[in-house]
Amino acid sequence: MNYKISKILFAALFLLPMTAVAQVGQHRNDFAIGVNGGCVLSNVGFSPSVTQSLHGGVTGGLSIRYVCEKYFNTICSIYGEVNYASIGWKEKIQTGTDQPVINANGAAESYSRTVDYIQIPVFAHLAWGREQHGFNFFFQAGPQIGIYLKESTSRNFETPNLATDGTGRSNVTVAQETMPVEKKFDYGIAAGLGMEYSNRHIGHFLFEGRYYYGLGNIYGSSKKDYFGKSNHGNIVIKATYLFDLTRTK
Repeated sequence: MNYKISKILFAALFLLPMTAVAQVGQHRNDFAIGVNGGCVLSNVGFSPSVTQSLHGGVTGGLSIRYVCEKYFNTICSIYGEVNYASIGWKEKIQTGTDQPVINANGAAESYSRTVDYIQIPVFAHLAWGREQHGFNFFFQAGPQIGIYLKESTSRNFETPNLATDGTGRSNVTVAQETMPVEKKFDYGIAAGLGMEYSNRHIGHFLFEGRYYYGLGNIYGSSKKDYFGKSNHGNIVIKATYLFDLTRTK
């Protein structure tokens, strides 16, 4: 994706929640807070490419929602989170015949990198269905930023130059295996679909599937750098509980 187009798209999605507020409809003043948690399946879009399977991790944190309006049948909200997330990538180390590469100890070679972030998404949240005492279906989208915390590596071999030492690795891109994350600030766009059950007495229960596409890179991407692209991609499955602090009467 062209860098200028990425900036325009990121800015547009940042303004999307404001658009929801600006609509003219039935006013709402519902403010809720709560907690969320779930799992993350992630990878990194490397160029040159790195053969990967999905890296499994967890996410969880605080959630805030402000319902500002009902526009025709659409319930318009601003929804945000502050989360801890464990993401990264897991390499699929194979031969040219799609067989695992076996190390000197007789075990299949394995490599994964876990990178921990504080992630802060801000979404325009649009729902259709019951506001109270029932179910609704929702779509949400908006920008997300990530602040690097730490990283760790898991591997069962000593050196990353396996492509040239006779072991038969089919993917020869190995520079990432010894490079720490260079860019400590991540940003991108996320969107999700889900269902919510609301009860006036006990609160709101949300279940969602979400995808995050990183517009930034974890490594330098200039002509002198090894990777032209190294952006995060996350599939998130999570549950959220919210309780009302204020509610429209």
